[in-house]
Amino acid sequence: MPSVEPISSWADETEAEIEGKKHLPPSSEVIQNDHKIVTEYRFNKDDKLEKVVRTYKIERRVVSKSVASRKLWKKYGESASDKPGPNPANTYIGEEVQMQFITCKEDADKPDENPLEKLKEQKGIVKCRTCNGDHWTLSCPYKDMVTKLKPEEKLPPPSGGGSGDDRNKSLNKYVPPSLRDGANNRRGGDSANNQRHDALAIRISNLSPNTSDHDLEELVKPFGAINKLYLAKEKFTGLCRGFAYIHFKSKEDAHGAITALNGYGYDHLILKVDWSKSTN
Repeated sequence: MPSVEPISSWADETEAEIEGKKHLPPSSEVIQNDHKIVTEYRFNKDDKLEKVVRTYKIERRVVSKSVASRKLWKKYGESASDKPGPNPANTYIGEEVQMQFITCKEDADKPDENPLEKLKEQKGIVKCRTCNGDHWTLSCPYKDMVTKLKPEEKLPPPSGGGSGDDRNKSLNKYVPPSLRDGANNRRGGDSANNQRHDALAIRISNLSPNTSDHDLEELVKPFGAINKLYLAKEKFTGLCRGFAYIHFKSKEDAHGAITALNGYGYDHLILKVDWSKSTN
């Protein structure tokens, strides 16, 4: 009976052919319809020959002239002898990035348009406050002729003393609210109350740095009703600066607090208490 020889694999046959040789067989490319089949050889970790077959799908796209011209550039370096297209051995193909340009070259060559001119083209947006025309108030040609355009409009007579010219000049200047007409009448009641409260205020000095608002309130509460109190504190540390102001509702209560607390020992210090303003 004749013996059957075992069928060897292509790898064994190739190894037998190139036994003793260290170079790899040449790679081959075959194009079938829209596919390109690339066959390559390599050695694995066990120093055995491996066959690598890659199949690529051929796509045809319309690209710009600059991209098409780059594809015709001559290769150099390690890729000088490569065929057209990328070589996987020394070329890494990343993800395709689609770029969308907001402006084109034609728009960049156009001169910049003035936004003020666009506003002038749209009627009703720009309106002069002097003549109600379609232009800016500063560029109004009639701004020096306002009195001639509207002769029927006259300024009201001045309420106080002074001539009409002085009244016209004051209309073009800013006047603080405190200096306007009637400001003294509006502030009369408030100023009188402030003066009355200041006359009933006492000043306590030589306080301890650890004194708080609650401690100060507990110190002066037994002497009578209080309108408000102020304890001076450091801006960053919040500690007492050594003095405070107390506003009582009656002069008798304030006088009693001065008599009792002046020279009084509080938190290892001797307090000094007096009126916040000298009274005649």
